[in-house]
Amino acid sequence: MGRLARLVRISVAVLALIVVALFGWLALAPPELLKVGDGYAAKIVCSNVFVAGRDAQSVLADDVQAPGHPLLKLVRVVVDPDKQMVTARILGFAAPGYAAYQPGVGCSNLPDGNRVELPPVPAVAAASAALPDAPWPEGERAVIDQALQAVIEDAGLAGPGMRAIAVIHDGKLVAETYASGFDRSTPLLGWSMTKSVTAALIGLRVAAGRMDVASTGLLPEWSGDGRARIRLVDLMAMQSGLEFNENYGDVTDVTRMLYLEKDMAGFAADKPVTSEPGSTFRYSSGTSTLLSELWMRSFDDPAAALAFPRDALFAPLGMRSAVLETDASGTFVGSSYMYATAQDWARFAAFLLEDGTWNGKAMLPKDYVTFMRTPTKASGGKYGEGQVWLEENGVRAGTGNFPADAFWMLGHDGQAIMLVPSLKLAVVRLGLTPSRLDYDVQKLNAKIIEALD
Repeated sequence: MGRLARLVRISVAVLALIVVALFGWLALAPPELLKVGDGYAAKIVCSNVFVAGRDAQSVLADDVQAPGHPLLKLVRVVVDPDKQMVTARILGFAAPGYAAYQPGVGCSNLPDGNRVELPPVPAVAAASAALPDAPWPEGERAVIDQALQAVIEDAGLAGPGMRAIAVIHDGKLVAETYASGFDRSTPLLGWSMTKSVTAALIGLRVAAGRMDVASTGLLPEWSGDGRARIRLVDLMAMQSGLEFNENYGDVTDVTRMLYLEKDMAGFAADKPVTSEPGSTFRYSSGTSTLLSELWMRSFDDPAAALAFPRDALFAPLGMRSAVLETDASGTFVGSSYMYATAQDWARFAAFLLEDGTWNGKAMLPKDYVTFMRTPTKASGGKYGEGQVWLEENGVRAGTGNFPADAFWMLGHDGQAIMLVPSLKLAVVRLGLTPSRLDYDVQKLNAKIIEALD
């Protein structure tokens, strides 16, 4: 018995040492995958608490843990309302991730935990507040088309995880629906639909004579190597030739950029050229974030650049909920991070349907939206020159009952806007619908087009 007891004591001691070593490893040198997970959790919770006004624990459970990597179920978050900051830790202690909120530019990941105060972005004047009872787009009131309303209320067509659908036809909001817990006042993340907003912001700078889509020699640090030949339009068309791994679920270029890098555009700019610019299609959130850096550099005053999306695009269109978020260095994350209500996403869609004209005023250069949806050879016609898709889930514009001028803004987890200028139609579908659920938004879009006929 004495020998057995001694073996038990030794086994317990060894096990204790293993546990201590494991906890020490997690605390002092955690794997990068855990850092990515905590950075992601902190960012999503921060934005949904301070931008969308949602409950932190509900966001953690519903938006982070339920659809995500199994390790995310071990994440715990702490919200500091005074500092407007969120901290996330695996098991409550390991691999801390931080995100902080600043009015006007939303939440930023803080890879080192240190925040940098950016120049303040003034809020929209109270005099420009929306008129809830006025017809959309000046107000929020829809003119419901019962046939279209019936389509979007079909749960099978709306899809799992749907949070908001809005249909615009002939300049009117003709149908809208929301999931329980969400309504027309809830800002929702567009993920990569933000890329199309970035293209529009560049269009505004082109109209101002400060940018040219054909320009080369975009960054001083690219001088003297193959990157100097990259045109602005090559970045917009995802054919820059820059190396970038867009795979999710592990520590890759895109997850490292979004959750481990303070200067996201700088990270993307440092990537080498692996093919001739214009020859190879490679979808890249890195190049879209780099585009934000480039249009921001077209300003002499950094404060003016930070205020530009609000002043030049959101306010004129009445997109009062829209928040385009920056990274920790103050560069807008033009690939991924814009929050807006379904009605405000619809206002942006209506703006594109009218070729960048709003209330009779041309804001974008003439035919700029046509340029955006011009198919690129490198993508095999699937992608446009201005950060939009010409094919979604195997359905291409001009096939079936989809008109030839149809195009799409698409984002992670089921974000989608279909735009059809010839039908004066836009369909906004927002939600939390992971790709593994095999939801096909084109079935919804096809039924809406059919209902119009």
